[in-house]
Amino acid sequence: MGQPFKLFVQYTTDNKDTPTRPQFRRWVKAALMQEAHIVLRIVDESEGLELNSRYRKKKYATNVLTFTYDETQPLSGDIVLCAAVVEKEAQQQHKDLTAHYAHLTVHGILHLQGYDHNDDTEATIMEQLETKILTQLGYNDPYKTQSNDTLY
Repeated sequence: MGQPFKLFVQYTTDNKDTPTRPQFRRWVKAALMQEAHIVLRIVDESEGLELNSRYRKKKYATNVLTFTYDETQPLSGDIVLCAAVVEKEAQQQHKDLTAHYAHLTVHGILHLQGYDHNDDTEATIMEQLETKILTQLGYNDPYKTQSNDTLY
């Protein structure tokens, strides 16, 4: 972990509770296993809805979208975080907002590198790796609640 990378962070939301560039950089660095050029874009709900509708045919804003540009060296892609959805999920799941942003950033970086959760085996591998990275960063297991029940 900790490969060379270029990270461009774009804030297109007025939300004041979004993490700082150094926080995002730390999380990306922890999850990255190869050289990469990454654009991380924090958007409002309307842009999140538009992107999810256009690219995934889903009629709602989602927490994180990852766009990987195949066959590039170094690895190249965009990660989009929807601030309104991230905040809503953190509140509903009784999670610290910064920890939830860290989790979703790591999740997006793993997707960028080819990890997925399309079946139980893939999901288990990805969740274990996310948990390992996040605990190394000092955060709790994102798949456990306060009472140690699995969330997802």
